[in-house]
Amino acid sequence: MNRSDVDARSVAVIGMACRLPGASGTDELWELLRDGVDVTSETPPERYDVDALYSARPEPGRVGSRRAGYVDHVADFDAEFFDMSATEAVELDPQQRLLLMTAWEALEDAGRRPDELAGSRTGVFVGNARSDYLEMRFRKGLEAATPSQFNNYRSLLPARLSYVLDLRGPSVVVDTACSSSLAAVHSAVQSLRARESPLAIAAGVNLALRPDESVMMTQAGALAADGRSKFGDANADGHAPSDAVAVVVLKPLADALADGDRIRAVIQGSAIGNDGRTGDSLLTPSLTGQVETLRWAYEDAGVNPADVDYVEAHGSGSPALDPLEINALGEVLGEGRPADRPLLVGSVKTNIGHAEAAGGMAGLIKAVLCLEHGQVPPSLHVTTANPAVAWDELPLLIPRKLHDLPDLGRPAVAGISGQGSSALNAHVVIRQADPRPADPAAAADGTPYVLAFSARTPAALDALTLAYAAYLGPGGQGGAHPLRDICYSAATRRVHHGHRRAVIGASHEEMAAALGRPEGEIRPDGVPENLAAAADRYRDGLPVDWDEVFGKEGRFVPLPRYPWQTKRYWFGEEREETDEDLTAWVLREHARVPFDDDSVLADIGIDSLAKLRLIVELSKRTGREVDPEDFARLRTVGALRSWIHALEAATS
Repeated sequence: MNRSDVDARSVAVIGMACRLPGASGTDELWELLRDGVDVTSETPPERYDVDALYSARPEPGRVGSRRAGYVDHVADFDAEFFDMSATEAVELDPQQRLLLMTAWEALEDAGRRPDELAGSRTGVFVGNARSDYLEMRFRKGLEAATPSQFNNYRSLLPARLSYVLDLRGPSVVVDTACSSSLAAVHSAVQSLRARESPLAIAAGVNLALRPDESVMMTQAGALAADGRSKFGDANADGHAPSDAVAVVVLKPLADALADGDRIRAVIQGSAIGNDGRTGDSLLTPSLTGQVETLRWAYEDAGVNPADVDYVEAHGSGSPALDPLEINALGEVLGEGRPADRPLLVGSVKTNIGHAEAAGGMAGLIKAVLCLEHGQVPPSLHVTTANPAVAWDELPLLIPRKLHDLPDLGRPAVAGISGQGSSALNAHVVIRQADPRPADPAAAADGTPYVLAFSARTPAALDALTLAYAAYLGPGGQGGAHPLRDICYSAATRRVHHGHRRAVIGASHEEMAAALGRPEGEIRPDGVPENLAAAADRYRDGLPVDWDEVFGKEGRFVPLPRYPWQTKRYWFGEEREETDEDLTAWVLREHARVPFDDDSVLADIGIDSLAKLRLIVELSKRTGREVDPEDFARLRTVGALRSWIHALEAATS
């Protein structure tokens, strides 16, 4: 590689979001990492009956651990926000549901408005290796193999996101087992470098909803008996499986700088490589394959491996594989390294478990947070160093406490590794972003500004109002940013929905106080007429020229995220029976938007696929065979009502 063009090929991480065990976002993730918390827990009953399946000894059909890493409330989803009916939400794989919400949060974190990305060649690259929800439905019997299950094929995981946001670039599932999400990042970087995509969303998604893989891993001796991944420890006995939904938003570095984006880290290089036949078998990792991939990644990044400060290892806690990985790191990154500056090596899997296809993405987000905070948190469950590693000969250190990254007069550099049972190794090289110019003074200068924000529902708007009040109030995160930048970011970097609020204030305190007053009492005295007019127009749903309101471009700063209004959607959980007629039930369960008798069925969400589902449901409810051709001819809500009434009459 020509090292002179490294910056031209570099990619900025401009947004991140996650749902991990113990963490519903990146701030919560950093807190548990910094504090050295293990958030694995006993398997909840909603996954499977661990009491019935657990066995301390490996036995056929049994699970050898009671613990793993679980994301809470995986069935919860804001269907209304994404214009989905209750029936469609129940049918849809929760991996798709959680990816939609997490990707939206990542775009908010990046300050990229999804409505402005519509029609663009933005790419979506998702690492995933599971389709548990689909498999669970199929196990209900052949009658469960309905047309709606088309929606849960893994190829539709990125496609759903591309469809909802109208993204026209690549939309690809990457499955290389446990290296999937880092391979997805590599693919995204290549797409951005080739100018195939101007922006890329890279994600890892893994929800372990059934026990099959854990049973298999128990039989293979790969599951930790105590449900804890003990990377680098003499007592390491396997991994703890984990849920994860993790998303990053990527953009060419030059474009991110030009557009004033907040750059959280810079991906300077990456590489993927297969072991080929250098291992003893297909499923046996190879030292040669890992060493080659590491060398290729640092060559691509234009980085001397001896200059790397931290590596987020694959680090699953395998007694055989951990020493191999540590030796590969020592061979490549230890060469020429000063003895007084050992390479720090850790694993997020010791905190949250092994998120399998999404594990690399969890590691990437952890590494970005390390660079942002200038610290490396402890890697847990290391009491006795693994004797299979020649620690005295390798300049490596697994941190057991919080370490500050060294100040060497250059941006700190980190690497992230992933290894799959597919023999596919992946490594991503990132560096600290250059410091942003210092924030202007956050103290009030007496100038009033308009804070405008919105939501899809009144309840969500009320929740967002409370979030902004806390953000702007004493001890809130908004206190670190100038009020003008906060208001500018809210006006120009967020989607504006139908339910709106606009308040005016000249300080953080004034704005927080205004948010606590009733809607009709939010205009303070002496406000310039142009601000009052802009606030009124915004509340009325009219367009506002924000450039005219603010006078000049502002700086993007992080804001409160959208407050989802979720409900639980899970197949097999019957809804409470009501006295409503069959027509009302169909429309309640399937219509996505308000309607009247003249509304076209396709316009309210009852499209051809929904009609196929309804044929099955109506046949069951009426005990009468429904003619698909008759049903396909229905166009309006009124026609549907008449047809269902006729069907009920014929049945009775």
